[in-house]
Amino acid sequence: MLEDTQNQAAPWPIFIDAVGVCGLRLPVLVADNARAPQLVTATLSLSASLAHDAKGSHMSRFVEVLEEARTQVFSPQRLAALLDELRRRLQARQAALDMAFPFFLERRAPHTGAAALMDYACSYHVRSGDADPQFTLAVEAPVAALCPCSKAISDYGAHNQRGRIRMEITPRRAAEGGWDVPGIEECIAVAEGAASSPVYPLLKRPDERVVTMRMYENPVFVEDMARHTAAALMADERVQAFRVHAETLESIHNHNAFARIAWTRDA
Repeated sequence: MLEDTQNQAAPWPIFIDAVGVCGLRLPVLVADNARAPQLVTATLSLSASLAHDAKGSHMSRFVEVLEEARTQVFSPQRLAALLDELRRRLQARQAALDMAFPFFLERRAPHTGAAALMDYACSYHVRSGDADPQFTLAVEAPVAALCPCSKAISDYGAHNQRGRIRMEITPRRAAEGGWDVPGIEECIAVAEGAASSPVYPLLKRPDERVVTMRMYENPVFVEDMARHTAAALMADERVQAFRVHAETLESIHNHNAFARIAWTRDA
C-alpha cells in the first residue's frame, strides 16, 4: 500500500479558499444559442476549497472530472454540475472553474461579402458552494473608433484607431434552474453597435472604402462606447449585473483611453 500523504493532518490548521490546477488546455465543445457546438481550445483553471485539518487535496481528481465531461457541451449548467461532482468527490465546501477560449464567427465584408473567420476572446466563470451557483460570461470584441473632437476641429480627416469592448455579464437565474444567458454573438453585436465600425478579418478595396466612410460618419468617444453598451445590457431582462470595459488603442498618443461601468439590477 502506497503512503497517502495528502490525507495526513495539516501542519497549520488554516482553511484554504482555493487549491487546484490552472493553465490546463483542452479541446472542448461550446455552444452559442441555436448555433451548432464549436470545438475550441480552452485554457482552464479548476479549484476547490480545502478543510483546515487536511494536508493536501487530491490533484488527480480535478483532471478526472474534466476528462469525464470533455466530450459533452460545456454549457453553464453542465459546468455547474461538474463543480457539484468535484465538491462531492473532494468533500469540499466550494469549487470554482474559469475557462478562457477563442470563439470563431464567419464575418462578411460590408460591400463585397468576402468571408473569413474572426476570433473573439471569451470566458466562463462558474462558482459552486452552499448557496446557488454563480455564472459569469465574459466576451471581448474588437472594434474601431473615430474621435468626434478630432473630426470637429480638423479641416479634413480625423484620428481613428482600433479598440475593444469587454462585457462581463452575470445572467439572471431561470425559473426552471440554470441561467438565461445572452448569446456570445449577441454580445458581439452590442459591442459593434456601440463603436464607429466593426473590424473585419478580410476587406477588399471597396470594403475598405465603406468602412472608412462609415467610421467618419459615426464618431464616438470611448465614453460613448461604454454607455451605449451599458444601455443595451440594462435593457436586456436576462442580465442581472454587468461590468463593461471599453478601451481605445490611441493612434496619436503613447497610451490608451478607457471607460468602465459596473451595474446591478435592483431586486
